[in-house]
Formats: sequence, structure tokens, C-alpha cells
Amino acid sequence: MKSGKQEGIILDKKQALAKAESFCVYQERSQKEVRSKLLELGMRGDELEEIITDLILNNFLNEERFALNYASGKFNIKHWGRVKIKQGLKLKGVPDKLLQKAIYSLDEDDYLLTLEKLAVKKAESLSENDPFKRKMKLMSYLQAKGFETDLILLVLKASSLN
Repeated sequence: MKSGKQEGIILDKKQALAKAESFCVYQERSQKEVRSKLLELGMRGDELEEIITDLILNNFLNEERFALNYASGKFNIKHWGRVKIKQGLKLKGVPDKLLQKAIYSLDEDDYLLTLEKLAVKKAESLSENDPFKRKMKLMSYLQAKGFETDLILLVLKASSLN
């Protein structure tokens, strides 16, 4: 029995382009994601590259726009730090230059304020009494959210949470 998802659907170039366009319109995509989708649709070689080129020329696909939106979305909605955002962008195949631009497009004041809010909220929920263990749990949590260790230490010290 076959699953609901068909593998290796063979489409002509025009149909694949239309599917790729709607795939990009629905949400910002990286080139790696679109390339993967086109391979899934049965596109290979020159046809695949021509479709990618068409998508870029018609502004359906823009790596810089994708990277900036990804970074801003993950920071504003999920409250991820730069480290975790950077890892996510690398997994999406974003070039280092655009990755750096996206990471540093985040407002520094908002970044520190978010880090502080997360630290305070987590500190309130911790029932640990030992100050060392408490600090380690806070650090672990904030590092898992993708914040840099030096900034975490700075915020913990400034807000006397350690």
C-alpha cells in the first residue's frame, strides 16, 4: 500500500514551475528547500536550474529576504538567540555572508531585553534553592534558547539573578 505522499512525481517544466511558485508564495523559502521540492517533483539537471533561475528573476525566491525573515521570525516569535538562529539558517543552506547579515539585523536592545525577560521568567519558575544549581539551570535554559554565554552572564549579573 502507498502512503498519502507520492514520491518522485514526474511533471513537465511548466507544471513544476507553477508548483514551485505557489510553494514560494505560501511562505519564504531557501534555495535548498525549493531545490529539494523540485527534486521531489521529478525535476533534474538543467530543467531544475532553469526553474530556480526563473524563480529568482521573478522574485519568488530571494535568499536574503528569506534569511532576514527567518531570523526576525525566530527571534520575535520563538525568542531564539543568535546561536540557534544561525544553526537554523545553516541547515537551510543559507550562505555565510547572508547568515551574518540576518543575525546582526536583530536590534541589540531588543535582543538584550528579550534575554533578560526570558531569564527573569525562568528564574521565577525554578524551585531550586542552591544558588549554584539555580544559576546552572538558568544558563542551560538560555543557552538552549540560543543565546551567547557571555551575554547570559552579563544579564544574570546585571539583573542579580545569579
